[in-house]
Amino acid sequence: MFAQIEVGVGVIPGGGALERLPLLVGRARALEIVVSATDFDAATAERYGWINRAIPDAQFETWVDAFARRIASFDRDALAAAKQQVNRHTLPEPKDQEESRQLFFSGLGGRGYQDRAPKLRSNGIGKPGDFELRLGELLGNLVSDSDSNAGG
Repeated sequence: MFAQIEVGVGVIPGGGALERLPLLVGRARALEIVVSATDFDAATAERYGWINRAIPDAQFETWVDAFARRIASFDRDALAAAKQQVNRHTLPEPKDQEESRQLFFSGLGGRGYQDRAPKLRSNGIGKPGDFELRLGELLGNLVSDSDSNAGG
Protein backbone atom coordinates (compact mmCIF):
# COMPACT_ATOMS: atom_id res chain seq x y z
CA MET A 1 0.00 0.00 0.00
CA PHE A 2 1.04 3.55 -0.70
CA ALA A 3 -0.41 6.69 0.87
CA GLN A 4 0.25 10.29 1.75
CA ILE A 5 -1.80 10.43 4.94
CA GLU A 6 -0.66 13.80 6.29
CA VAL A 7 -3.71 15.86 5.26
CA GLY A 8 -5.90 13.26 6.94
CA VAL A 9 -4.15 13.95 10.23
CA GLY A 10 -4.21 17.72 9.85
CA VAL A 11 -0.81 18.58 8.35
CA ILE A 12 0.79 18.61 4.90
CA PRO A 13 3.46 16.21 3.61
CA GLY A 14 6.79 17.71 4.62
CA GLY A 15 9.34 15.23 3.33
CA GLY A 16 9.38 16.26 -0.31
CA ALA A 17 6.16 14.61 -1.50
CA LEU A 18 4.58 17.92 -2.50
CA GLU A 19 7.58 18.68 -4.68
CA ARG A 20 8.29 15.22 -6.11
CA LEU A 21 4.86 13.63 -6.43
CA PRO A 22 3.49 16.03 -9.09
CA LEU A 23 6.64 15.43 -11.14
CA LEU A 24 5.95 11.68 -11.04
CA VAL A 25 2.19 11.45 -11.42
CA GLY A 26 1.04 14.87 -12.65
CA ARG A 27 -0.89 17.59 -10.86
CA ALA A 28 -4.35 15.98 -10.87
CA ARG A 29 -3.20 12.63 -9.52
CA ALA A 30 -0.89 14.30 -6.99
CA LEU A 31 -3.87 16.24 -5.67
CA GLU A 32 -5.95 13.05 -5.54
CA ILE A 33 -3.22 11.27 -3.58
CA VAL A 34 -2.47 14.12 -1.18
CA VAL A 35 -5.95 15.46 -0.42
CA SER A 36 -7.64 12.06 -0.19
CA ALA A 37 -5.06 10.70 2.29
CA THR A 38 -6.17 7.21 1.32
CA ASP A 39 -4.45 3.94 0.52
CA PHE A 40 -3.45 3.06 -3.04
CA ASP A 41 -2.51 -0.49 -3.99
CA ALA A 42 0.74 -1.17 -5.82
CA ALA A 43 -0.96 -1.75 -9.18
CA THR A 44 -2.62 1.67 -9.02
CA ALA A 45 0.59 3.31 -7.82
CA GLU A 46 2.41 1.75 -10.79
CA ARG A 47 -0.29 2.83 -13.25
CA TYR A 48 -0.13 6.39 -11.87
CA GLY A 49 3.66 6.52 -12.23
CA TRP A 50 4.15 6.81 -8.46
CA ILE A 51 6.36 3.71 -8.49
CA ASN A 52 8.33 2.14 -11.32
CA ARG A 53 6.80 -1.31 -11.06
CA ALA A 54 4.82 -3.58 -8.82
CA ILE A 55 6.58 -6.90 -8.30
CA PRO A 56 4.95 -9.88 -6.59
CA ASP A 57 6.60 -10.76 -3.26
CA ALA A 58 7.74 -14.15 -4.57
CA GLN A 59 9.72 -12.49 -7.40
CA PHE A 60 10.97 -9.41 -5.56
CA GLU A 61 14.38 -10.58 -4.27
CA THR A 62 15.30 -12.27 -7.55
CA TRP A 63 14.36 -9.16 -9.54
CA VAL A 64 16.25 -6.78 -7.25
CA ASP A 65 19.34 -9.01 -7.22
CA ALA A 66 19.43 -9.24 -11.03
CA PHE A 67 18.81 -5.49 -11.40
CA ALA A 68 21.56 -4.57 -8.91
CA ARG A 69 24.06 -6.97 -10.50
CA ARG A 70 23.35 -5.56 -13.96
CA ILE A 71 23.85 -1.97 -12.82
CA ALA A 72 26.98 -2.91 -10.87
CA SER A 73 28.49 -4.27 -14.09
CA PHE A 74 28.32 -0.86 -15.80
CA ASP A 75 30.88 1.94 -15.76
CA ARG A 76 30.55 4.00 -12.56
CA ASP A 77 31.36 7.33 -14.25
CA ALA A 78 28.75 6.77 -16.95
CA LEU A 79 26.16 5.82 -14.32
CA ALA A 80 26.96 8.89 -12.20
CA ALA A 81 26.81 11.24 -15.18
CA ALA A 82 23.51 9.78 -16.38
CA LYS A 83 22.00 10.06 -12.89
CA GLN A 84 23.21 13.64 -12.55
CA GLN A 85 21.56 14.63 -15.84
CA VAL A 86 18.26 12.94 -14.94
CA ASN A 87 18.28 14.58 -11.50
CA ARG A 88 18.97 17.97 -13.07
CA HIS A 89 15.51 18.03 -14.61
CA THR A 90 13.47 15.89 -12.24
CA LEU A 91 14.37 16.79 -8.67
CA PRO A 92 12.84 19.76 -6.85
CA GLU A 93 14.92 22.59 -5.50
CA PRO A 94 16.13 22.05 -1.92
CA LYS A 95 14.65 25.42 -0.91
CA ASP A 96 11.20 24.22 -1.99
CA GLN A 97 11.54 21.06 0.06
CA GLU A 98 12.66 23.11 3.06
CA GLU A 99 9.57 25.30 2.73
CA SER A 100 7.33 22.21 2.80
CA ARG A 101 9.22 20.86 5.78
CA GLN A 102 8.63 24.09 7.67
CA LEU A 103 4.92 24.04 6.76
CA PHE A 104 4.68 20.46 7.99
CA PHE A 105 6.21 21.29 11.37
CA SER A 106 4.09 24.41 11.79
CA GLY A 107 1.03 22.29 11.03
CA LEU A 108 1.77 20.11 14.04
CA GLY A 109 0.74 23.06 16.21
CA GLY A 110 -2.39 23.76 14.17
CA ARG A 111 -5.95 22.98 15.14
CA GLY A 112 -6.40 20.27 12.51
CA TYR A 113 -3.59 18.15 13.87
CA GLN A 114 -4.27 18.99 17.51
CA ASP A 115 -7.90 17.86 17.12
CA ARG A 116 -6.90 14.61 15.44
CA ALA A 117 -3.80 13.64 17.45
CA PRO A 118 -5.71 12.18 20.44
CA LYS A 119 -7.93 10.19 18.06
CA LEU A 120 -4.87 8.88 16.24
CA ARG A 121 -3.21 7.82 19.49
CA SER A 122 -6.33 6.15 20.86
CA ASN A 123 -6.70 4.18 17.61
CA GLY A 124 -3.10 2.94 17.73
CA ILE A 125 -1.05 5.21 15.45
CA GLY A 126 2.56 4.06 15.38
CA LYS A 127 1.78 0.62 16.80
CA PRO A 128 1.53 -2.63 14.85
CA GLY A 129 -2.06 -3.49 14.12
CA ASP A 130 -5.12 -2.97 11.96
CA PHE A 131 -5.17 0.82 12.30
CA GLU A 132 -1.64 1.16 10.95
CA LEU A 133 -2.23 -1.38 8.19
CA ARG A 134 -5.40 0.39 7.03
CA LEU A 135 -4.47 3.95 8.02
CA GLY A 136 -5.35 5.60 4.73
CA GLU A 137 -8.73 3.87 4.67
CA LEU A 138 -9.55 4.56 8.32
CA LEU A 139 -8.50 8.22 8.48
CA GLY A 140 -11.87 9.31 7.13
CA ASN A 141 -13.52 7.76 10.17
CA LEU A 142 -11.64 10.05 12.57
CA VAL A 143 -13.72 13.09 11.71
CA SER A 144 -16.60 13.75 14.08
CA ASP A 145 -19.45 16.24 14.01
CA SER A 146 -17.35 18.59 16.14
CA ASP A 147 -14.69 18.87 13.44
CA SER A 148 -15.90 22.04 11.79
CA ASN A 149 -12.90 22.86 9.60
CA ALA A 150 -13.15 19.85 7.31
CA GLY A 151 -12.80 20.70 3.64
CA GLY A 152 -11.63 24.22 4.46
